[in-house]
Amino acid sequence: MRSLDEVLRRVDGVEGWMSADQAERLYRAAAGTHAGDTIVEIGSFRGRSTIVLASAAPDGVEVVAIDPHAGNDRGPNEISGFQNEANADHEAFNANLAAAGVADRVRHVRAFSDAAHTDVDGPIEVLYIDGAHRYGPARQDIRDWGRRVATGGTLLIHDTFSSVGVTLAVLRELVLGGRFRYIGRARSLAVYRADLEATARARALNALRQLAQLPWFLRNLAIKALISLRLGKLVRKLTGRQPEWPY
Repeated sequence: MRSLDEVLRRVDGVEGWMSADQAERLYRAAAGTHAGDTIVEIGSFRGRSTIVLASAAPDGVEVVAIDPHAGNDRGPNEISGFQNEANADHEAFNANLAAAGVADRVRHVRAFSDAAHTDVDGPIEVLYIDGAHRYGPARQDIRDWGRRVATGGTLLIHDTFSSVGVTLAVLRELVLGGRFRYIGRARSLAVYRADLEATARARALNALRQLAQLPWFLRNLAIKALISLRLGKLVRKLTGRQPEWPY
């Protein structure tokens, strides 16, 4: 197991949307697993988050990365039409894992997530979802793969309270859900644990904690709109930082 600082150095320069505090959440979740456990990642792109998970996981933990590398859902405003980049993404993913020394620790399933269930056996201790951000696929990932998270296991979802589709899926499946307890977030990376108490009070408090993030969600939508309208100077004035697509 490598230290977090070393892992951050190893992923520096690997293309992807993951901040240092988000990497720390992934690192801690993976580091808390034990031999025989399974970690599943949905949406790997070029391996930035995959490297963090595989570097932190103890020996004997299976790390499964599910990504079709099909040229769709690649990133902000890159939903489809990037078939020419698909093989380049796949090659970069393999090269980045090899360079980080974790290629032998990851089993890549090159398939869409809804077709990959038979490629993973048993319960999942850590599930990281950063796949398709449209409402339908995002909801399907949260619902169907979420069912497979072991009791007490961890669910992490990227672009929650940032992407419209992902946020609507979270509102539908988790805000009023009876299984996953909201732990908190690192920017748009929401963390849940499958240990919510089966009481009306616990569920209500859990819902309120998630709904409290909606003002931040609206802020992100406003920033995206301004960036899309090429009003970067206004974004810089409002945030005090260089214009950046929220993630």
